Formats: sequence, structure tokens, C-alpha cells
Amino acid sequence: MRFRVLGPTQVLLADGREIAVGGPRLRALLALLLLDAGRVVSAERLIDGLYGAHPPRGAANALQSLVSRLRQALPAEHSTVEFHPAGYRLAVDPADVDAYRFERLAEAGRRALAGGDWPRAAAVLREALELWRGPALADVIDVTGVPAQAARLDELRLAAVEDRIEAELALGGHADLVPELRQLVVAHPLRERSRGQLMRALSAQGRPAEALAEFEDARRTLAEQLGVDPSAALAAIHLAVLRGDELRGDHSSAVRPTTEPALPSQLTTFVGREEELKRVRALLGERRLVTLTGPGGAGKTRLAIEAAGRVDGDVHFVELAGLADGSDVPQAVLSALGLRDAGLRAPAEPGRQSTDRLVEALAERRLLLVLDNCEHVIADVARLAARLLGACPALRVLATSREPLGLAGEALCPLSGLTLPPPGASTENADDYAAVSLFVQRAADVAPDFTVTAANVDVVLRICRTLDGLPLAIELAAARLRALPVAEVAARLDDRFRLLSMGSRAASPRHRTLRAVVEWSWDLLDDAERRLARRLTVFAGGATLEAAGRVSGLPAAEFVDALSGLADKSFVELTGGRYRMLETVRAFCAERLAEAGEADQLRRAHTAYFLEFAWAASDHLRQAEQLHWLRRLDAERDNLHAALRRATAAGDASDAAGLVAALSFYWWLRGMRGEAARLAANVLDLLGAEAPPGLSEEFALCVYNTSLAGAGHLPSLGTQRSVIRSLDRPPRQPFLLYLSGISTGPPSGGAEHVEELMRELRRLVGPDPWINALGAMGSGSALMWSGEWDRARSALTTALDGFRSTGDRWGCMITLGALGELAAWQGDPETAGAHMDEAMGLVEALGSAVDQADMLRTRGEIRLRAGDLAAARDDFAGALLLAQRSGAPEFVASARLGLAQVARLRGDLVEARRLCEEALVGGLTGWYVGEATRSEIILVLDEITEQEKAEAASRPGALPSADGA
Repeated sequence: MRFRVLGPTQVLLADGREIAVGGPRLRALLALLLLDAGRVVSAERLIDGLYGAHPPRGAANALQSLVSRLRQALPAEHSTVEFHPAGYRLAVDPADVDAYRFERLAEAGRRALAGGDWPRAAAVLREALELWRGPALADVIDVTGVPAQAARLDELRLAAVEDRIEAELALGGHADLVPELRQLVVAHPLRERSRGQLMRALSAQGRPAEALAEFEDARRTLAEQLGVDPSAALAAIHLAVLRGDELRGDHSSAVRPTTEPALPSQLTTFVGREEELKRVRALLGERRLVTLTGPGGAGKTRLAIEAAGRVDGDVHFVELAGLADGSDVPQAVLSALGLRDAGLRAPAEPGRQSTDRLVEALAERRLLLVLDNCEHVIADVARLAARLLGACPALRVLATSREPLGLAGEALCPLSGLTLPPPGASTENADDYAAVSLFVQRAADVAPDFTVTAANVDVVLRICRTLDGLPLAIELAAARLRALPVAEVAARLDDRFRLLSMGSRAASPRHRTLRAVVEWSWDLLDDAERRLARRLTVFAGGATLEAAGRVSGLPAAEFVDALSGLADKSFVELTGGRYRMLETVRAFCAERLAEAGEADQLRRAHTAYFLEFAWAASDHLRQAEQLHWLRRLDAERDNLHAALRRATAAGDASDAAGLVAALSFYWWLRGMRGEAARLAANVLDLLGAEAPPGLSEEFALCVYNTSLAGAGHLPSLGTQRSVIRSLDRPPRQPFLLYLSGISTGPPSGGAEHVEELMRELRRLVGPDPWINALGAMGSGSALMWSGEWDRARSALTTALDGFRSTGDRWGCMITLGALGELAAWQGDPETAGAHMDEAMGLVEALGSAVDQADMLRTRGEIRLRAGDLAAARDDFAGALLLAQRSGAPEFVASARLGLAQVARLRGDLVEARRLCEEALVGGLTGWYVGEATRSEIILVLDEITEQEKAEAASRPGALPSADGA
């Protein structure tokens, strides 16, 4: 198939026949997938594109339905739309999409044009432009995100037209091009390249007066609409026409300023920073003072050089790093400009300052001044910049500094690390990200055979992530590949300052080693800033303003001033309301914390704060503000787990066990059962074989969380009843009751015993709405399995009402899942589907991949019971992918069991047996749900065996079985 978006969206077969895709929303979905052909597009991005900022309830289900309809619209033999855990992928070759083909051809034409191959350039560019049938994405232009893509493609089209005209001008086609160029100028009066091409074509035809009139019209249009003069390139063409010079070929190289930019030449390629480069260039077109800020090693100087090198006009670069005194700043600028005292005013007048002489020299000059490495002389640079910008209207300043200059009108462009693949993203195209690309290029400089492979990509990513994507640190790490394998470089990054201690001998001393880069910044801090900087290292994953203030222990006024100073000096970054240190900076400051003897004191303060936070959050997780507190816990996850690990390592049993208890419901809601089991197991080793006094609830939660990983021998807690009776106070973590049930199984006496257990619990805790709802859900589930369906529905409805009254979406979700199963068992697929749709909406809101896997599995079983094998298989396949990604072995097993059931009903007994046998491997021992899944798999294997025997017996010539002999 071939796909078209350069005009209305179309799908064509190989013979040229068009396939009708469907309505506007279906074409919009296809267009969104085509814009990333061959790559996974997230469900969130598709929903945003299809429905805008306010998607309807059940948007994820609506998207699934649209995808299903798109699959049906496209030929079945191609199976082009694939489901992935992260979204959907249109599995087509980008070369089959006209937009991708156009971009490749346009780039090939541009290269041929640059190489002087005019005939090839013209031919290739004509081929590219013939792919257009109208405005790009014309029938889906209202879809969110599409206008920007359409504008980009239209801009590329216009550039390709100008490139084609350039090639044809070089081939002598002046007369034929004048009408087309006049149309282009009318349509795009501000595009100077088209105007210059028209002037050249007219001049070549002997029509210089018309060419000069075009220049005058351009000058007037630019002045009226933008308030600017024509560019140097257009002015040079104007001058050539006036002189009667012959104009041949592209004059872009002939119209550069006669004064070459005084910028340091670079020995290495520029990697990454394309978006930042665009931003700096745009800011320089709008503002007169632009400052690149960021930590040492972020690549501020290199970006400034690249941006300045693309500026038309006079550019001068001033290196300030070597200055010992701020009073030397004006003289450094004078030297960079090539100005001497006698050259400015001879003889020099007594008492005149260097700044005065600079103002006099620059007053009428159009100039970009690059002031590099300002941080250690920041006040003097700010004073000079303010004076020059106020007195020299044509002057622009581009500064690099670890903190802003602090002047009115200053535009900031903050830099941090280069881009990295997000956690959980595929590593297949890791070197498309700037940090990895930089590492690979610099590594190849010292180890020419180095490439990223499937075997080493995880190690390379670990290096780049550990170094925060900082260009200097990555380059230093890559240089170590001269002597060390890449795995050894990664393994030694715990001592990064020793490892990354050999930089370029030509670099300034403060850029020669990683430690020198950070020490330079540390030396610029005052005492209060240093005190706060070292104390902030106790945080993992950043800190809120409240947490930083509470844990650091500084007086309020001193804290605010110090934090502001650290942010200004790029020692901390403020992102999304959180203060974060780069890991390299954090490692350096942690050494200073240990030297100050404050490490243990700060650890205890950090643990106390996050233990209090975890319990407060846990109470809110069972209420209507559940989603808000889930997001807060997500943001603090690194801190919470760091506090737990440190308390465990320090032997603080009460704090460590308290954190396990407080976080148990959060871990479950976020599907973090494997990590929860590992953390709880370490605390259990600390607690011992029996609950310490006063920690019986915490001990039980450690045991239950540990059991979820299918661990070996664990302390026995007995039944739910014995656990509840062991409590001497109401459970601070009511989720204990659910966790005990799925770990040990329901009471042996069925629903009656559940109700009796609830009566005992009420005597202990009183009328708690959430616990009552949980008990009703347990009773309903037991009644359902006992076949008492009417009583089960009544109990589950009571549970649902209870969870809704508290605002707990999770409780509502699992109760709706049970009601859906019950309706399916009673032969009511419509009600079952309604319950499952509502449950799926809740699980999407909660954002738990494990619960989504569970709900997909449940819906798959409902569809299986209804005989819809294709839909059931899709649900089980989706559940399997999500469960594998989340590390939930019980749902991996149950999803494979569902797929096995589908295969068995389709008659594929070989596949059914294979899936059952895979489902039995790993993670199904040590707790009730796992054991129940194992028992069900064994029952299905028995059914498969009986089916195999029946099929064997039915074959012609089959021997009778021993039973039938």
C-alpha cells in the first residue's frame, strides 16, 4: 500500500486503486499514525489529537474501537496497525508515505544543489514537488497537533520550490521562471530568497530597472511590516544589479559580511541542542540580551558559538574565564574587538575609562557580542552590558553564565543535560537521542570500532543517565574507552570524579576534569548556600520547597535566600515545582556533607519527614482526593524508597517497618509488587522471625508484601482471623485486610465466615465506611463463588455504594469487575460490558498497568464466555503485555491461560498446551492467588489432554485405548 497526506489523506493499493478509509475521525487517526510511520504513537497522544483537551469519558475504549475499525478498513493481509504497551504503531515502510518520500527527495535535491549538480538537483526537486496534491493534511487540519506538522511540511515545500528555482536559474531558465517567481513574491512578500531570485532572473533578461523596483518594494515592505532593513544577501544582489555585474548561481555565499565572525573554531561536531539552537536564534532576533544559563559542562559555550556562527553581521567572542578581577572585563572586550586605546582616541584623554571608549567605538555598529563564562565576574559583566546596551542601539549581547546577569529585558535560555530515552522506552533507536549520540561519536574518536549494539545499549544508557546527559561528563567518559571496555566505565561511575579526571590538555583547567568543573561552581557559593547545597544531597529525585525547608533545618529567611542563590547559580534546577540537583553536583556536595559530619543527622531528618508524609498520604488514598495524592506519592517515590533503604541499613526497625506499612496501599495501586516485595523482605530480615513489641501490624504487612514475590519460607501469620485478633488497636493501614485475604485466601467457611470476621473487625475499629465496603466486597465474592448470585449481587452493590461514598476509585474498580463477572455468569453480557467499561475508565484514571492487565483479563474471560474469541484474544494479549511490563507473574500466568483457552476452543491444542506450560513457570507459589491460578492451569491442561485423546481416537485407523480394549 501507499499512503498520501500531501493533500487529502488517501490509501492506495499497488495497482492505484484507492481504499475508502471512512469518516473524519478515522482519517484523523490514520493521519496521526502516518506522521510517525513505523514508530509507536502513545495512546495519550492519539486521544489528544482525536478529542482535544477535553476527551470524553471512556476515550481509551473509543480509541480501541477506532483502531479496530481502521484495521477493518485496511486490507487484512497487511495487518498494518499493531498494538504495543505504549500505544499503537502503523507498521509500514516510511518510504510508502508521500510526506517521508518528499522530505528525502527534497534533501537529496538540496545536496545536489550545494554540490553544483544543477541538472540532478532540478530533476530530483521536481519529482519531490510532484508528490503534492494540495495543502498538507488538508482534510484533518483541525486535529490537535496537525496544524504544526502541516505548517512544517508547507515550509519544506516552499524551500524545495526555491531550491528547484535556484537550480533552474543556474541552468539558464530565467525567462520561464519570472511569472512563477512573481506569484511567489506576491504570496510570500517577506521571503527575501524568492525576491532575490526574481531580481536575478529579471537582471539576466536585461530588465535591471524592474529588478531594482523589486528591491525597493522589498525594502518598503520589510520596513512597514517588520521595521527592519533588507538582509545583507538581498542588498548584495541589489548592489550587483546597480553595477551591472553578472549574477550566476546561488549568491548566498557571496553576500556574507566581509568581516568574518571572530569565533573559536571547533574540532568536533555539534551534537544535540537543535531545539535550543532554534530558541537562541529566535531570541536573538527578538531581544538584545540573551543569556545561556546552566551548570558547568552543559555545553553553554559550544551552543553560543554555534548560534553566533549563524548570525548575519559582525560577531565578536570574548572569553572571560581567565579573568581574575571583574575590573578587567571592559579591557577584555576591547581586546576581543581588536581595539587599542590609541586607535580609539589619540592621544588618550586622562581619566577616560575603558567603558567610555567601548561606548564610543560601538555606538553606531551593528554587532553581536558573545560574553563567555561570566559567572565569576557576574556583577561587572552586568554593569558593562547594561551600559553598552543602553548607549549602543544596534548592539546585541549573547552571554553564557551559571547564573543570569539579572538585567531588565534579559531573555534566559537554561541548559541542562542532553536528551535521553525516557525510562521504559525501547532501546532500539537509543542513538537517536542526543546524549547517546554524543557518547557514540566521541567514543568512536578514541575507539573507531565502537558502536551501540543490543549487547551494550543498556550499559551506554546507564552511563549517560548517571551523568545526567551533561555533554562534558559524557565526553570525558567516552574518552576512557581508549583503555577500558564500556562496561568497566559504567561500573566505575560510583567514583566518577576519579574516573573522569583526564580531559583535553588544551581545555582550560576548570574544564579539564569533572571535579574541576563542579569545584569552580562550589567556590562561587557563599557559606549559607554551601550549607544548604550539601544538605540537599539527602534527597533522592528532588524536593519540594516544604520538604527542603523542613529537612535542611535552616532558619526560614536564610533558607529562602540560599535556595534562590543555588537556583540562580545553576546548582539546583526548579522543574515542576521541585528542586533537583544533577547527580554529578549531588555527588560532589555529598562529599562535603560527609566532611561536615552532618550525614547521619540529615538522614534521620529525611526519614522522619517522609514517614510522616507517607502516613498522611495513605489516609488520603482511600478518599476522593486519591488521584492527587497518588501523583504526590509518585513525585516522592525516590525519596520514600531512599528513606526506607537508609532506615533499613541503619537498623531503624520501627521507621523501616512503618514505611512499609504506610506505603503498602500505594505500592498496590501502582502495581509495584515486585519492588515492594524486595523492600519488605529486607525489613523482614531486620525484624526477625516474630513481630517486635508494638509492631505486629507492620510485621504482618512486611510478611504479606514479601509473599507477593513468591518467596520461600516466611513466618506464618495464620488466617485472616488470627491476624485481626492479633491486633491490639485498629489497623492504621486498613489495606492490611485486603492484602491478608489475597495472601492467605478467604475464610474456609465461605460468606458466613466473612461476615463473622467483619463483625469482629467492627468491634475493633468501629463503623469505618471503607472497611465496611471492603467487607461487603469480600462477602459478595464468596457468595458469588458459592453460587448464591442474588445475595452476591446485593453484597457487591453495597460494596460499590460504599466505595463510591468514600471516593475510592480502586475499590469501585475491583467491585465493578466482580459485578461484570457475575453478570456474565448469569448470561447478561450487556450488563457485564457496562460494568467493565466503567471499571476500565477507573483503571485508566488510576494509571496502574497491573490493574489494567487484571481488568483486561477479566473482560477477556467475559468475552470468552460469550463466544467472542477474537475480542477475548485481544484482551488477553493486551493483559499479557502489560503484566510482563509490570512484573506481575500471577497476571502473566492468567493471561497466558486465557490465550490457551482461546487456542483450545479454536482447536489449536499444540498452542494451547504450550501456553499453559509457559504459564506454570515462575511466580505462582507462596501466596493464595498464585496457587489458585496454578490449580486452574492444571485443570485446563487436563481438559487439553482429554481433547487430545478424543482427537486421537477419532482418527481413521486409530488403535483402541487401553480403557476401551
